[in-house]
Amino acid sequence: MAKKRQRWVVKLGSGILTTRKGRIDLSQIRHLADQIAKLKKKDVEIIVVSSGAVSSGMTLMGLEQRPTKTEALQACATIGQPVLMKSYQNAFAKHELYVAQILLTYWDLDSRKLYQNTQTTLEYLLGLGNCVPIVNENDALSFEELEMLNRFGDNDRLSAHVALLTKADQLVVLSSIDGLLSCPDATGELIPWVPKVDSELKKVAGTTQSQRSVGGMISKLDTADMMIKSSVPMILANGRRPDVLLDIFRGRAIGTLFSKKAPASEKGRK
Repeated sequence: MAKKRQRWVVKLGSGILTTRKGRIDLSQIRHLADQIAKLKKKDVEIIVVSSGAVSSGMTLMGLEQRPTKTEALQACATIGQPVLMKSYQNAFAKHELYVAQILLTYWDLDSRKLYQNTQTTLEYLLGLGNCVPIVNENDALSFEELEMLNRFGDNDRLSAHVALLTKADQLVVLSSIDGLLSCPDATGELIPWVPKVDSELKKVAGTTQSQRSVGGMISKLDTADMMIKSSVPMILANGRRPDVLLDIFRGRAIGTLFSKKAPASEKGRK
């Protein structure tokens, strides 16, 4: 009997897609694309949920701090999104893979018809075999809509919705941290396995320090809570670790596993 094909949603945060100066890190994008290409050859279907559009726009506009005004955020996102997609296109081209841009909002996932249309489109793209769908939050909205939306939070929650929509086997959230750590200031020991997200666990969550992202550990824990309740495992790991995606595929203990089911290894994740 043929081995069941795996399906992963891989969320890439702004912190691992940009340099310390806030510019798009092309070498990092190429490295991630190389890993994804190798996983596809191992029959792993990959959907990427990518942050970085606002950060790209900030770079082009010469901004050092994330804007607070809606129109400025929209400008950054709309200017930065084509640059971000071009970077992905170039990185995957050498593997003879295409990229497909999908921009989503809360309304797309709240509407049954739009939900089904998104689901159908993603299934078709995955079925092509040589395409990597890249999903981002659609920030090019009217002022009223953007104010009303309960924003996904640096695409963390969006990645959970995409994982559920596509019936993914696993959600991998790659950030600039090694996983969930035991202290709110992102220090302390790595917590290797979390079977439940509760109020006590949220006390160890810190806040976002970067001017180029809107997420943080709280949004990641909210995302993990969604995944645990849906019985879909989620791994939070450092996206700058060499070959992190390949090591996860090999079953190595990396980052924090959020799952009702205990990890196979008793040695913990690192």
